[in-house]
Amino acid sequence: MITMEAVALAVFLFTYGLIMSERIHRTVAAMFGAAVVMMLKVVPWEKLPEYLDLDTIFLLAGMMIIVNTARNSGLFEYLAIKTAKLAKGSPIRVLLLFSVVTALVSSFLDNVTTVLLLTPMLLYISRLMEINPMPFLLSEIFASNIGGAATLIGDPPNIMIGSAAKLSFMDFILNMSPIAFIDLLVSIVLIYFIYRGALKVDERDREKINRTLERLDEKAAIKDLALFRKSIATIGLVVVLFFLHDRLGVEPAVVALFGASFILLWSREKPEEVLEKVEWATLFFFGGLFIIVGGLVETGFIGQLANWITSHIVGEGEALIAIAWFSAFASAIIDNIPFTATMIPLIKAMGGSLNVYPLWWALSLGACLGGNGTAIGASANVVVIGIAEREGVKITFGDFLKVGMFIMMATVAIGVGLLWIRYVWW
Repeated sequence: MITMEAVALAVFLFTYGLIMSERIHRTVAAMFGAAVVMMLKVVPWEKLPEYLDLDTIFLLAGMMIIVNTARNSGLFEYLAIKTAKLAKGSPIRVLLLFSVVTALVSSFLDNVTTVLLLTPMLLYISRLMEINPMPFLLSEIFASNIGGAATLIGDPPNIMIGSAAKLSFMDFILNMSPIAFIDLLVSIVLIYFIYRGALKVDERDREKINRTLERLDEKAAIKDLALFRKSIATIGLVVVLFFLHDRLGVEPAVVALFGASFILLWSREKPEEVLEKVEWATLFFFGGLFIIVGGLVETGFIGQLANWITSHIVGEGEALIAIAWFSAFASAIIDNIPFTATMIPLIKAMGGSLNVYPLWWALSLGACLGGNGTAIGASANVVVIGIAEREGVKITFGDFLKVGMFIMMATVAIGVGLLWIRYVWW
């Protein structure tokens, strides 16, 4: 007789297979799997709110609305040109400044939005300098994924972890931001040493580049000055509220929805145009995944797996190291969103015999930084490589792997070391 547990596992594996094959859209795969789970009553209808993580979905939706509204002002193009001018024709300075800006923006906004806006500018600057754009593009990718690990809202896995473990914005700032800061510096230094021969330009060429950059007008990139100012004010307000949300007793999702409604009300932008650009497919993908994984929890499969793991692991230190490295290598190969969705209930179930607080940070570290390992490890990687290829710059899977896996292992090792010192050795 086929048990509900077997059905839940079969649906999960089948859906995962569809997602990995990329033969059909991942959202369709997740929705179909969720529909099967619900139709077969693996997850009863009345328990749907228990597994459908609305905190994550509403937080993502709110931030998408804010970003889409701000994008109409030209804010991100302005930042790109301003950063290029500050570099003053120095390739090393371009590498440093664009990496820092990418990491900062990615820590508060969607990584894909960040690289979509900054990549064309990087390609333009590298053409002006007549140097290899590879180090700039790779550093941008690594910085976006590292920056995303720094905050609660920087990367979808963090949003999911924060919602599930009830971790505040400040929790992520205190635990993940120091790691992200050190890892960013390490990645920039490593990129410099790997490509130092390509990051050279003589003084005469630098002066020529400076004259060209000076002709660029960052103010001309601003499409709507009033909206530009309102976007900066709204994003600033939302960031402040994220820092204070724990003290105010409101969820991060409420802050994001408040910011979204506030900027729409203040800017008077047409809501139908802004909402059209919301990534509804991503939101439905999340919803479907939550229901499918909920089936594994409901049938007791996750609980049994957690008991087996904890019986083979001695202490939080061993669990921290195992989860961080397993998450990193898994996220380099498969999408970190379904992976995180699977790991969350597993870590929760381990709470009976282990202190799981450090394990949440291990999961965040591995899931976010693992994306740097391969060309398909994160959405930002795929977007940057696609834009570069359209501009005639080919980054092969092998080219990326040689540098990306090295950067991933170095940054994860540093993160694991810092977490181990803080939560195990200290």
